[in-house]
Amino acid sequence: MAQLLQPVGLVWHRLELLWPIVTPRFFNGIINKAGPSCLGKRFYTRRAFLDASRSYPMFGTAELETTRKREIAAFFAHGYHGRGPLQISWNYNYGQAGDSIGFDGLRAPEMVAKNPVISFKTAFWFWMNNVHSIITSGKGFGETIQAINGAQECNGKNPEAVQARVKYYEDYCKQLGVSPGGNLSC
Repeated sequence: MAQLLQPVGLVWHRLELLWPIVTPRFFNGIINKAGPSCLGKRFYTRRAFLDASRSYPMFGTAELETTRKREIAAFFAHGYHGRGPLQISWNYNYGQAGDSIGFDGLRAPEMVAKNPVISFKTAFWFWMNNVHSIITSGKGFGETIQAINGAQECNGKNPEAVQARVKYYEDYCKQLGVSPGGNLSC
């Protein structure tokens, strides 16, 4: 396992870890839940997800398979059908994401909604900077909700949204053959 974390060949080895988890069946199962009028249904592809993931070699590559699967399930459970798989907000996020990814996030935030690889890269950028360490350290899915939408959803502010996220997470964990762990809500 130590070889997987070596800098040389890291991207190739980590894609070998993602491919068998984010299978076409798993990915398309998520996409196919969207209604026929959902623009994201034709926009997001597994290929765009995998291409974007190459820029974030620590995503979904924890040493333990259980942790890798929980992270992937959590990422998709937070999916949003707006401007990006994880909708970011505020100019400072678009500016920082654009600077990191290589597009003008302040002047052209619509690129996130027009290019599926940029869209996933933006989601990965946010995830890796704000959520990755939470889920990989075992703090639970509830803490990821707190990190992403805590001010709008947690502490009874929007229990329906929280329960919907938890339901997706539990469903994706089940599909991936892993228990969801504890601390599921916020």
